[in-house]
Amino acid sequence: MGLTFVEGVVKGPSEIEAPVRFLVDSGATYTLLPHDTWRAIGLTPKRTLTFSLADGTPVERRVSACHLALDQGEAHTPVVLGEPGDEALLGIVTLEILGPVLNPFNRTLQPMRMLLA
Repeated sequence: MGLTFVEGVVKGPSEIEAPVRFLVDSGATYTLLPHDTWRAIGLTPKRTLTFSLADGTPVERRVSACHLALDQGEAHTPVVLGEPGDEALLGIVTLEILGPVLNPFNRTLQPMRMLLA
């Protein structure tokens, strides 16, 4: 299986926008913004949560929210405020909010079948 990247634009409360190249990570719960990006768009921490890394190591990260736009749509989404060295990840919560699903065979985002039941 390969890696899938998508281009997006994030916007904070000050209406400042920044382009971001996200690694689509269906194993990540929340989307992660790099340190310089969230600071540039004026986000502030709202709470702190503990996350598990792939190897099981627990890490604490601050969380906020921003507006995120992709080719597949745009919405307000929770985001992890990355520390220096953290890379941009597009997590499953944001994917579910926007509606696309990762097709692992051709590594593209496709519309999700939306259910009300």
